[in-house]
Amino acid sequence: MPENELTTIHGTPVLVMPGDGAPLGTVEAATDVIGDAAWGEAQIVVIPVERLTDDFFELRTGLAGEVTQKFVNYRLRLAIVGDIESRVAESVSLRAWVTESNRGRQLWFVPTLDELADRLQA
Repeated sequence: MPENELTTIHGTPVLVMPGDGAPLGTVEAATDVIGDAAWGEAQIVVIPVERLTDDFFELRTGLAGEVTQKFVNYRLRLAIVGDIESRVAESVSLRAWVTESNRGRQLWFVPTLDELADRLQA
């Protein structure tokens, strides 16, 4: 299984999870990633959408809120990277959450790492 990669994007330390690997389907799994980020002194964690379970995108399960809150508690920003357009099109609540999140600085949903880099440069 590939390892998380610590890199720097426009001066910001970023922990990038690989696209393949175990799904991040529990708060405990998120806590493990937070530990990796803290060890590497990352400020942002990038999670590819393919690493997230369907429960993350079903807001009524509460998983997305719990995972996001865990990152906030540890003062880590979170970027979900990949195409979620079909999921957003199917859920009014998910669309609203994504839109609101992207207005802030704590949680971003971006289609590519390049777009994340653009946001960090701005």
